[in-house]
Amino acid sequence: MNLLGLPFGAAVGLSLGLTGGGGAIFAVPLLVYGLGIPPREAVGVSLAAVGATAFIGFLRRLRIRQVELRTGLLFAAAGMAGAPLGTWTAGRLPEVLLLLLFAVLMLLIAARMWGTADEPGNPELECGRGERDQPTCARDAGGTLILTSRCAVLLGVLGILTGILSGLFGVGGGIVIVPALVLFSQMEIHRAVGTSLLVISLVSVAGIASHLSVGRPIAPSTTALFIAGGIAGLFAGQRMSRQMSGPRLQKVFAAAIVAVALSVIVRNLGV
Repeated sequence: MNLLGLPFGAAVGLSLGLTGGGGAIFAVPLLVYGLGIPPREAVGVSLAAVGATAFIGFLRRLRIRQVELRTGLLFAAAGMAGAPLGTWTAGRLPEVLLLLLFAVLMLLIAARMWGTADEPGNPELECGRGERDQPTCARDAGGTLILTSRCAVLLGVLGILTGILSGLFGVGGGIVIVPALVLFSQMEIHRAVGTSLLVISLVSVAGIASHLSVGRPIAPSTTALFIAGGIAGLFAGQRMSRQMSGPRLQKVFAAAIVAVALSVIVRNLGV
């Protein structure tokens, strides 16, 4: 049993508590490069540890009303449908290519998060617009999402993509879910963090099932250590997040993603 799983899990939990995502962004590289676990096995451990930690975080956020259940369940249902396709694809890619694609994904999302951090409500930065330049997903005066058929389709498509990424890279989807909820549904970032934790926990279940169905193992001792460390880090991250503004959270998230992405690229290309 490698006790490094505890501090590594704490780093993952800290990310989940602060930003509602990014846990597997750190989990997969830590498992591969820190503990020497093969990338495809690391995907399964990451899904199990991140999913369990995220569920505990979701329960805490739910108590303080920082979760949009309806939006989160719609996103999660679509994500669970996409996870098996991601798992199937991952089994057909070389491991080095899988890790490099993972790094590229991280850089793209980090750039988007950083670019919109200071102006989250700027109409020029809003995505998912439909006819007459109106947002596909809008909110009423009280901040409640107006779930039209177009909005439901948009969130469903984004959920499926999240599920594919979950099965492909072992990410719970937070790196996609939080930006998507902020950018496409105009959700305030602290609520997006809580909603993301719900989605991550549910999509991770589908990813784990897909992983096990193709005969890939999940190391129980490593997973347990990651979860134990992750819970401690989660609580610390949630306390810290209450002291930080939404724009600052987005920038912290983006900077951490870039650092890990560059590390993965350097290790795999030897530059």
